[in-house]
Amino acid sequence: MTKIFIDGAAGTTGIQIRERLDGRSEFDLITLDDAARKDDAARAGAINAADIVILCLPDDAARQSVAMIANDTTRVIDASTAHRVAAGWVYGLPEVSGHEAVAQARFVSNPGCYSTGFIALIAPLVKAGLIPAEARLACNAVSGYSGGGKAMIADYEGAAGAPSAWSTYALTLTHKHVPEMQARCGLAHRPIFAPAVVPVYSGMVVDVPLHREMLASGADAAALRGALADHYAGSPIITVAQSHEAATLPVELLKDRDDMRLFVFADAASDQIRLVAALDNLGKGASGAAVQNLNLMAGLPETTGLRL
Repeated sequence: MTKIFIDGAAGTTGIQIRERLDGRSEFDLITLDDAARKDDAARAGAINAADIVILCLPDDAARQSVAMIANDTTRVIDASTAHRVAAGWVYGLPEVSGHEAVAQARFVSNPGCYSTGFIALIAPLVKAGLIPAEARLACNAVSGYSGGGKAMIADYEGAAGAPSAWSTYALTLTHKHVPEMQARCGLAHRPIFAPAVVPVYSGMVVDVPLHREMLASGADAAALRGALADHYAGSPIITVAQSHEAATLPVELLKDRDDMRLFVFADAASDQIRLVAALDNLGKGASGAAVQNLNLMAGLPETTGLRL
């Protein structure tokens, strides 16, 4: 039985992971009480007793937890930003990084929620040569407020009600997800990233607009859709829509689910194109992704315990 320790189990991501592991006989969950989980000695003991540790912590605390490992066997899934572009860490988006690479890794960095949508759309198209690595891309995205953690949840669910119907942020253009978006897609230039939050608990839409002139010669919307469909063929988690009849695409399309759906929208001439990913920021964007990676590292079917 694989021993698991969630360091940061009281946070939003940790709670969601724990819910997905409830009743799983394949795992023996190491737990600490409220006092012990803030005690470094107790944490170090739990980390070194575990086969796999899942870090649901701020970046500095995640680095500290990794430094506590005093053996050569404990494996790590880090849900923070700390190691997403670090050498020696496998990026935990198996559909792009490779399932076997994740399964065999000792250190796995769980992707950011927005990054998951952007990379799932762009990385296969850059690899296929349909989007040049030198392309200067922009990404618009919207998330439910749970992505902001306990503080933002409290703001939106407080007595005063939601602070805003829609708020954009990362106005300095230095959002923490941008480095992994660039690196994991092999882009020569940082994408312009414009995230926003709306008053729904969870859900996410990531949107990359393109002009045809940005694509490789001869590429059009059908070529992009076909390349994505080929790349994700057979995936039980990421699917590519061949059509979308509704006039809108709601942020909560995949709320409470651990899968992701990709779309390619275009005008009749494919002169203007929108690549869109729909997912749940707490599902494939965080906790669902961590459990998928955990399953692979434990030698189990990747969808075990996921909400599909």
